[in-house]
Amino acid sequence: MRVFVTGASGWIGSATIPEVLAAGHEVIGLARSDDAAAAVRAAGAEVLRGDLDDLDILRRGAAEADAVIHLGFKHDFSDYAASGRTERAAVATMADALVDSGRAFLFASGLAGLAPGRTATENDANPMVGPDSPRGGAENFALEYVDRGVRVVPLRFAPTVHGEGDHGFTATLANIASQKGAAGYVADGSNRWAAANRLDVARMIALALEKAPSGAPMHGAGEEGIATREIAEAIGRRLGVPAVSIDPADAAEHFGWIGMFFGMEASASSTITQETLGWTPTHPTLIEDIEAGYYTPALAERG
Repeated sequence: MRVFVTGASGWIGSATIPEVLAAGHEVIGLARSDDAAAAVRAAGAEVLRGDLDDLDILRRGAAEADAVIHLGFKHDFSDYAASGRTERAAVATMADALVDSGRAFLFASGLAGLAPGRTATENDANPMVGPDSPRGGAENFALEYVDRGVRVVPLRFAPTVHGEGDHGFTATLANIASQKGAAGYVADGSNRWAAANRLDVARMIALALEKAPSGAPMHGAGEEGIATREIAEAIGRRLGVPAVSIDPADAAEHFGWIGMFFGMEASASSTITQETLGWTPTHPTLIEDIEAGYYTPALAERG
């Protein structure tokens, strides 16, 4: 198959391209800059220049492909509503190009907030509905295309998809710990986060491309849930700072934008995904990656 990938040079996309190529497919990667284009070519994929605001380019990429893996997203927490509008427009554009074709449309979604207070499963419906909800309600919107002849597969990723070179949530927490001189957790830190190694997630995506049924969410969670206190303690050990409890009322001030996420229960099972795809996570855990030094102050300050 010819597979169009957005976010091709990003954290998950750059690991996914080799997996999809190894499965015998061709990849066309969206690239918004010269550096991104060079990275996509170096990975062995073709390049289509453009970004998520270029709806004509997205339409062309989807129309000329046998499948789409949409991993790009504007992570602008200063105007998250605008990011959601961009996401919804991108999903509509690419899915429209696939109507009545039976072709696959796999796209990034998330596990955080899916099932507040308990462990989420693949059977849980996404509660985010409508264009004004987080990510523009894109998961439920995309699932409307199941009845329009598109094989729609939500890829729900853990809050932290970790590994060497990660500049995401865990790097942000390490950066804050370095700056504050303490690794914080909210309240007693008993709330749990699902986690997944980037390389395991990339393998899951490649398997989902070939095996996932239409309308069935796949969970990118190698670990069902790690207590946020345990995450903070691991960061603290590595950075040589204490782990401390932060009052929920002070979380926004201490953590900044990530405070609204770090106090959430975001555990999730991937049992159905593993059984459906024949997928077994095998790469290091989040704590192992923290202990390996991937989230030292030098790395965190670049994140």
